[in-house]
Amino acid sequence: MLRGGRSVVGRALLRESSRALQVRSVSSLLDGYGENCFKGAVADAYLTKQGLPPGLLKGSEWMTDVATADKVAAGVLEWATENDATVFTHVFQPLGASGVRHGLAGQVHNALFRFDDSGKPIWDLKGKDLLKGETDGSSYPNGGLRGTHRAGGYVCLDPTSPIYLRGDTIFIPSCFVSYYGHALDEKTPLLRSSDALDEQATRLLKLLGYDPPGGVQSNIGLEQEFFLIPRDQYVRRPDLQLAGRTVIGADAPRGQEMCDHYMAAMSYAQPALACLQAAQQECYKLGIPLRTRHREVAPNQYEVAPLFGTATTQIDQNIVVMQIIEETAANYGMAALFQEKPFNNINGSGKHNNWSIGVKEGPPVNLLNVKQIADASGSHEIFPIIMAAIISAVDVHGDLLRMAIASPGNDFRLGACEAPPAIVSTYLGDDMTAYLEAFANGSDAPYHPNTKMLEMGIKAVPPLEVPAEDRNRTSPFPYGGHRFEFRAVGSAQNVSLVNTVLNTITADAFKQVADDIEAGKAPKAVGEALIKKHLPKVVFNGDNYDEANQQMLTDRGVWRIDSGVDAICRYSDPKNTALFESMNVLTAEECHARESIMLEHYVGTVEIEVNCFVDMLNQHVIPAVKHANVGALEDVQQAVVTLEDALAAVHAEDDPKAKADLARVLRLETMVDIRATIDAAEKLVPADLWTLATYSELLFLDQTTNAVVNDFLDG
Repeated sequence: MLRGGRSVVGRALLRESSRALQVRSVSSLLDGYGENCFKGAVADAYLTKQGLPPGLLKGSEWMTDVATADKVAAGVLEWATENDATVFTHVFQPLGASGVRHGLAGQVHNALFRFDDSGKPIWDLKGKDLLKGETDGSSYPNGGLRGTHRAGGYVCLDPTSPIYLRGDTIFIPSCFVSYYGHALDEKTPLLRSSDALDEQATRLLKLLGYDPPGGVQSNIGLEQEFFLIPRDQYVRRPDLQLAGRTVIGADAPRGQEMCDHYMAAMSYAQPALACLQAAQQECYKLGIPLRTRHREVAPNQYEVAPLFGTATTQIDQNIVVMQIIEETAANYGMAALFQEKPFNNINGSGKHNNWSIGVKEGPPVNLLNVKQIADASGSHEIFPIIMAAIISAVDVHGDLLRMAIASPGNDFRLGACEAPPAIVSTYLGDDMTAYLEAFANGSDAPYHPNTKMLEMGIKAVPPLEVPAEDRNRTSPFPYGGHRFEFRAVGSAQNVSLVNTVLNTITADAFKQVADDIEAGKAPKAVGEALIKKHLPKVVFNGDNYDEANQQMLTDRGVWRIDSGVDAICRYSDPKNTALFESMNVLTAEECHARESIMLEHYVGTVEIEVNCFVDMLNQHVIPAVKHANVGALEDVQQAVVTLEDALAAVHAEDDPKAKADLARVLRLETMVDIRATIDAAEKLVPADLWTLATYSELLFLDQTTNAVVNDFLDG
């Protein structure tokens, strides 16, 4: 039975959403923060019972001693059983997962108990069980690194990311490698790149007179965008269900042209807020500090963001956040969409990767915070040399930064006034640019970030002190005062590759500076030379959306790779394989394998979209057009033949690059042209004959959630 456009189930979900909004309080949100994460005070309470010192898990030394590892396992087991867990798993991050694999993770659940001779279950978890495991690696994308007859895969606990609990399962963040030691996952190269950055940054800082306590690490903060749409409409869209984006769909009469959704008030009349609150509460129990939530630009688009943390932990947590939001949305009658461009002609979603470098121990010292590094080191020379090295890395290895964001969904997003173009420049702001130019010309003056007073013109409101620099949302890699923000990252991505590249190219740049200093060059002279060579080329503080500026940057020689397929193929370029090998991050063989996996992932994504397109034409569009006797029926029928022929041509091509190129043309030209015909037909077919959910039905929860007062009351 339907009432007001919603099913009985839908009304029940609305009542549950309303009840959650009414009873949830600040105290309940924070109650038990971190209790489902085995670190800090939670872990110490159990480890001290085993005679182990507090803070043991901050390092990795315990992993090398069998007796200590057994005691840690005993502590984990006690914590697990007290929280009703019955299984554990080494959770790892397979390649080729973004946009298709639920949770972006691989895992096998094993019981936390064994049976004695009488058949009685006995709780059992040893150190060896915690530290490593063996699994079948035969069915994960591997790029030729192993065959079915060499299927062994091995997982190893990652001590930089904490063990956590969800439901009845203990999750152990882990690396995943083949029998021959090849990395088969996203995490292993990230950890290798973290080691490279630590080694080279520490080496350089010591040469500059500063010994960073405990070494150096990369820290990130991830701004996660996504859509929440009504699930009863989602299930009427095979393309959204199976491909994550709409391959057809006429624009709604209203879009984002009024800028009315961005940071608008959260509505208590529809379930999105209750969903976000529930997700936030579960994240808090896992020790995930989600700080920000707000509406984004497009209708039904939202964003959540945590506090900064170490790169490895933040990436693991982001993957969990995405899974929690997806699962929680279903419980509240919605579907969460993380694909970069699920809808045409409105903004897509990104995952801004805010990246910085900090010391591991002691008071916070961010190498990109001019005051913190100057106060900690007593030197004003370190900061400009660090900045010079990073600028040189962006200039030399912009192709790798472009490769790292070559996800299929970014095909439709980059340069579309919602994400920067595929031209990898960096923004510093006029103040910072002028300071570095002065440093390169011999100035020893320290950098003092300028501010200005902003008058509100209101007697009761005092002037505001604001940064002298405005934000530049058009730059792919702007400096934001204390961090660089990689704005072009796709929302569905596992950002391990992004941060692997950032860490590696920066480590290489630091190494080159350190090599020059050890060869006898003055540190300031090395920094001056880098600034003079790279800043005029790769730094751009203007509007990156302007086509004239894009041409100017192209003429400068700034890395520009418009095709995502071409960008993927930079992985195996000799310049880049030499870089990864020199930093002990990836072998040339691993680089070639990952390029192959990314090309296969791209082609597979297009194949799914085309198959959905054909099914929707045959099962929905053609019958509707026939019944209504409107639209270009012959063109619609011919579209099926065109799509099937084009996909057959992709299948017939053997060369991976050529196959991906054909898929890209099919996706960005053939499918786009056919879509225009189908969307025109949709506008003519009467609503009662159009069986696919429309953009009006998918995109406006505020307007289409038909809740009457009884929907929010019990009984």
